[in-house]
Amino acid sequence: MAKSSADDEELRRACEAAIEGTKQKIVMSIRVAKSRGIWGKSGKLGRHMAKPRVLALSMKSKGQRTKAFLRVMKYSTGGVLEPAKLYKLKHLSKVEVITNDPSGCTFTLGFDNLRSQSVAPPQWTMRNIDDRNRLLLCILNICKDVLGRLPKVVGIDVVEMALWAKENTSSVTTQSNQQDGPVATTVTESDLKVTVEKELVSQAEEEDMEALLGTYVMGIGEAEAFSERLKRELLALEAANVHAILESEPLVEEVLQGLEAASNCVDDMDEWLGIFNVKLRHMREDIESIETRNNKLEMQSVNNKALIEELDKLLERLRVPSEYAACLTGGPFDEARMLQNVEACEWLTGALRGLEVPNLDSTYANMRAVKEKRAELEKLKATFVRRASEFLRNYFASLVDFMISDKSYFSQRGQLKRPDHADLRYKCRTYARLLQHLKSLDKSCLGPLRKAYCSSLNLLLRREAREFANELRASTKASRNPTVWLEASTGGSQSGNSADTSAVSDAYAKMLTIFIPLLVDESSFFAHFMCFEVPALVPPGGVANGNKSGSYDDTNDDDLGIMDIDDNDSKAGKTSADLQSLNESLQDLLDGIQEDFYAVVDWAYKIDPLRCISMHGITERYLSGQKADAAGFVRLLLGDLESRISMQFSRFVDEACHQIERNERNVRQMGVLSYIPRFATLATRMEQYIQGQSRDLVDQAYTKFVSIMFVTLEKIAQTDPKYADIFLLENYAAFQNSLYDLANVVPTLAKFYHQASESYEQACTRHISMIIYYQFERLFQFARKIEDLMFTISPEEIPFQLGLSKMDLRKMLKSSLSGVDKSIAAMSKKLQKNLTSEELLPSLWDKCKKEFLDKYDSFAQLVAKIYPNETIPSVAEMRDLLASM
Repeated sequence: MAKSSADDEELRRACEAAIEGTKQKIVMSIRVAKSRGIWGKSGKLGRHMAKPRVLALSMKSKGQRTKAFLRVMKYSTGGVLEPAKLYKLKHLSKVEVITNDPSGCTFTLGFDNLRSQSVAPPQWTMRNIDDRNRLLLCILNICKDVLGRLPKVVGIDVVEMALWAKENTSSVTTQSNQQDGPVATTVTESDLKVTVEKELVSQAEEEDMEALLGTYVMGIGEAEAFSERLKRELLALEAANVHAILESEPLVEEVLQGLEAASNCVDDMDEWLGIFNVKLRHMREDIESIETRNNKLEMQSVNNKALIEELDKLLERLRVPSEYAACLTGGPFDEARMLQNVEACEWLTGALRGLEVPNLDSTYANMRAVKEKRAELEKLKATFVRRASEFLRNYFASLVDFMISDKSYFSQRGQLKRPDHADLRYKCRTYARLLQHLKSLDKSCLGPLRKAYCSSLNLLLRREAREFANELRASTKASRNPTVWLEASTGGSQSGNSADTSAVSDAYAKMLTIFIPLLVDESSFFAHFMCFEVPALVPPGGVANGNKSGSYDDTNDDDLGIMDIDDNDSKAGKTSADLQSLNESLQDLLDGIQEDFYAVVDWAYKIDPLRCISMHGITERYLSGQKADAAGFVRLLLGDLESRISMQFSRFVDEACHQIERNERNVRQMGVLSYIPRFATLATRMEQYIQGQSRDLVDQAYTKFVSIMFVTLEKIAQTDPKYADIFLLENYAAFQNSLYDLANVVPTLAKFYHQASESYEQACTRHISMIIYYQFERLFQFARKIEDLMFTISPEEIPFQLGLSKMDLRKMLKSSLSGVDKSIAAMSKKLQKNLTSEELLPSLWDKCKKEFLDKYDSFAQLVAKIYPNETIPSVAEMRDLLASM
């Protein structure tokens, strides 16, 4: 038999190295194959291939307790064992051998603490039945010895396991000869032996049962004789009992005499006991009176002692330490004294709570001393809150005034300065715990403090934004593009439209990159610092979305570390009233800063209106990044910016539409209108500016532009109906040619491309039909008369109608088809006469020839049907003639 991997010392040492430092001892390690339900599912073997694993049983002793674990080890890329899973054997509820595996070597271990019971547990496959039994026996022994219980065993006969253990126990304790000599394995016989016999029938019980069964064997087959024998033995026993009773009569007499003498003694004893009982009753009454007096004295003594202790506790509660009183009424608020101030606040808060009814017995609440002390503490509280509030209001103002007075703090000419509030926040954090205690002492004092902070910091933020926006615009170099994009009078100035104005949208993006995270951070800091009971605006350590390159390094510093002072502040589900109050305060904190953002948007619009597209995409990206924040003002600001950019872009679109409509007022329009190629240039550039989700903005502009263009085109065409179709087909063809590439990638333009294509085909059909009828009017009028009459009379009667006789047919053919080549040439010249776009002529001429052939074909069929004996030029002759033209 091959050597089991459980005896592999190298494997055991590798497992011990993998769990080094856990203070656990490896009991057994064995190689297995891990799979997930591959038996009976051969179609899915690719996804459930078996993986090599090592199962190790380990134990850890902690005092009197021993813990057992099942560890799953996997091989790393370097072939080194490393821990993959850890199961506690105390949670092992089920050991099941998989019946689908015919070898019986596959089993699963079920644990009752796994999170998802819906996922099939892994299946472990051993090399042979001996390895399986050896591992399962070791697990069951550990469960019984260490945990005192056995898991449910499914698919294995326990008795069969015990027999296997008895047969294989002697061969388990082996020695492996290695270089260092024989080394005994640590798996002993006791580790592998499950005492199944102990749980069924003990040896002594088995012997008793054999003896009992042996006594019954003698009666098998001779029940009548056995019954007679028992009866005889019973009669003999009864006779012996009667004889014994008769022989013992003298003894009975002696016993009766003894009982009579004892009865006399008992009567004497009863009389003496009655006398003693009376004496004892009198003594008991005397003792009870003494105990009653003694108990009253003891109770009085205990009550007096308890009263003194209670009064001492009450006096200790009512005492105001002098150092705290001095600190609360007149101590300074500088940074060095803040620890003493916070300690005094904590004492005052605790003292006030201690005098409240839940914490103080209601009997004491109405005592005069308690009422006086409560009034004294309230006075201390009011004094301290007033002093602290006045100090903080002045402190906030002085901090901001100091920063505003330093011009180097802001952006200057030639130098953009990123706002840095790290020092400001550091100084404010000194008083964060003080604010928490002020809130617990008097919540109403926070309103004025919040207003003071907001008004002071609002000045700083607006100054920073104004200076930054001014310098941003001054330092951005971009040539101005004309807003007259689609006007015909601009002539050849389109070269100016290709100027690169990306610096404009980059400047706007930089403004958002710098200030949006700053405003979110300020909102978050304000909410924490001013003790609002709302969730964090930015997760600790997180960075506001959109802040890619210009994020602050001190984002983690916004965690004030003060959320654990008041237990009420850490509760989830904050009140909406506090959130509304926070948003109102944020309005005061940040109001007015939007004007500088508006100024950048307006400046960018004046330089290049199309940059509104880029700015719209940038704004939407930031707006989508702020959805999880409670910083209401920042979302409102971004929403207002988006609306303003959309409004400015709509203004540009309206102006361009007015420029298109002005073309309608010109008296005579010929050829391709100027705004069609200009629109293609405009659309190409608009596509270059699209960022983020601003696709809708551009598609709406396309819809408005093209709708106005087509309406204006139709209106201009109606001013001269004679040339309307030529004018329409040239312009619709120019629209398709100029937008062919864009229509392949932009669905909205593709829709208008197809619309222009349909209009082009309709204009071509009308124009070609007009030219054909102009040259061959008599021919096709003759055919139309025949077609009209065919609805009312039979074909044989038509040659006898007025004007449709065979003679009339010959006259008409002579006038229409004599010199037909000249007529066709005239048709070609007329088609070419008023066409300004010569590149359209070949396709139009092909359409014209095809249309003429179709009409002539239908005419030839009519003649063959009505005038069968008349000959006219065949359709093939006419086709050859047209091909030669």
